[in-house]
Amino acid sequence: MQSKVSARLKRENTQDEMYEKIYVAILEHRLHPGTKLVEERLAEIFKVSRARVREVLARLAHEQVVDLYPQRGAYVARPTIEQALHVFEARRLIEPELVRRLIENLTPERIERLRQHCALEHEARRREDKRLIVRLSGEFHTLLAELAGNQALARTMRELSTLTCLIIILYDAPTASSCLADEHSLIVEAISKRDVEGGQRLMLEHLNHIEGSLNLEPADSEVDLAKIFSEE
Repeated sequence: MQSKVSARLKRENTQDEMYEKIYVAILEHRLHPGTKLVEERLAEIFKVSRARVREVLARLAHEQVVDLYPQRGAYVARPTIEQALHVFEARRLIEPELVRRLIENLTPERIERLRQHCALEHEARRREDKRLIVRLSGEFHTLLAELAGNQALARTMRELSTLTCLIIILYDAPTASSCLADEHSLIVEAISKRDVEGGQRLMLEHLNHIEGSLNLEPADSEVDLAKIFSEE
């Protein structure tokens, strides 16, 4: 009986590790939208069965960061412009409320966690470690949600942060400026002062800056080919 439990725990740990590594690779822009996630190759890399790989890919698909196609396989998601706009709309609804909730439940330990995270971000910027900058920028928002004390919202923020990362890759925001350098610190300072209105305003400005750096204008459905070729 004990050996069966140990085997089950080992499988679960391996699946969690695989999930986290794929998730972090997406956050760090090492896996780009549209990348095919080949079951056989992942099974070889993580030394698990294809059934275990399929379970992890299904979990990622449930979180909308992987697309599954019958007979074609799994691909890193490619959010459309409409989906991107919906993601930012959702974030503008959720994150100001998370700021309010965190301030209502603030402790010295929680504010210290946020400050430590901002310090890691500053160090990553100092070293110009672009992959780490991107990952920490996304994780800041997930951490804020976790510290606010609502696990359902924390899971939602994790998904939205990952989708935002894919959107940034697709729609041409510069990697290093996906989150502006001081904006997280300003939000943390407002939270530390229990300034609900100021913290919420800064959060909305921050999200608007990220969205504003993207090219989310739909392309014209009809192209004037004569005009294009006459310009040669």
